[in-house]
Amino acid sequence: MILRSLSHTIQEKLFQGKALIILGARQTGKTTLIRQFYQKYQPQAIFLNCDEPLVREQLTNVGSTPLKQWLGDSQIIFIDEAQRVKNIGLTLKLIADQMPEQQLIVTGSSSLDIASEINEPLTGRKFEYFLYPIAYSELVAYRGRLEARSELERRIRYGMYPEVVLHAGQEEERLRQLASSYLYKDLLAYKDIRKPALLEKLLQALALQIGNEVSYPELGSLLGVDKLTVENYVQLLEQAFIIFRLHPLSRNLRNELNKKRKIYFWDTGIRNALISDFRSLNLRNDTGALWENFLISERLKANHYRQHYANYYFWRTHQQQEIDFVEEYEGGFYAYEIKWKADKPVRFPKTFTQAYPGSKTKGITPKNFEEFVGYT
Repeated sequence: MILRSLSHTIQEKLFQGKALIILGARQTGKTTLIRQFYQKYQPQAIFLNCDEPLVREQLTNVGSTPLKQWLGDSQIIFIDEAQRVKNIGLTLKLIADQMPEQQLIVTGSSSLDIASEINEPLTGRKFEYFLYPIAYSELVAYRGRLEARSELERRIRYGMYPEVVLHAGQEEERLRQLASSYLYKDLLAYKDIRKPALLEKLLQALALQIGNEVSYPELGSLLGVDKLTVENYVQLLEQAFIIFRLHPLSRNLRNELNKKRKIYFWDTGIRNALISDFRSLNLRNDTGALWENFLISERLKANHYRQHYANYYFWRTHQQQEIDFVEEYEGGFYAYEIKWKADKPVRFPKTFTQAYPGSKTKGITPKNFEEFVGYT
């Protein structure tokens, strides 16, 4: 069993008078995670799977009296795939208000609808967390440090989804299934998605541009749509936890980029599946970009689980000076250059260090990446 970092956080937050909301893409392990807690707290717990029509019916537009009768004296109420229930926010508010002594734990596979559904009704009544594909520190805890390092290239090629990590030799088949419409099933059912074929073409175009600045007008021209449509679809893909964006750091210099952004995938295996390329790293021309994507996504996972909050950027000037990844926290900047080949020296532009005095800089390579991704 892979122990998830979020387990410790959930355990610490139990019975503090707030609902626990766990969001994340499909197949990241949310149901497995809360079932472990369900088994631990039986028979004082109830588990409601909203994929079941009867459960959805019972939770839709229900009053407090029948809700109390149905849930009984359960210490913990687990509601899985809550986005399937219409007006779920109001039901969750009723439970939180009318049964404050009972712990509510809710999962959702996308923030498309559930975020707007629950944010206002549960204002001040919830802790919200995200569950991502397996984090590197979780892999080390499961495999051991030496084995985790030995399969580093495999994880860059095939990614960190639990189903992929746990089924060696079947990675490509399982990734192709994940990267099909199943992964973005919520998106295809969403009211603003009118062109599913466009969504798939956009994902493939984004997959081919990791590590590079992305222009919405250029993507729109490539796909035959306007830039606003591209921007809307990108936002939806981000809400479905498939991709994330980095914006340019632009504070002190006129020649810093301030409009384009970089787009990465939360999982490099999904990215590779979208372009049907699982070749070894020594046979690819995108190895540097893959490594960059892998490390930045791992860094964001690690910071989320450690509750280390920062602003994230990349830095580039119109003269092509660049830094891959910049964090801003506690009033300071921390700049990282990410290199796959450890034998090449890492240098930071004086333009950056002079514009942002006091910034910390560090090169990240396969030799020293562990601390960067949360394992020390």
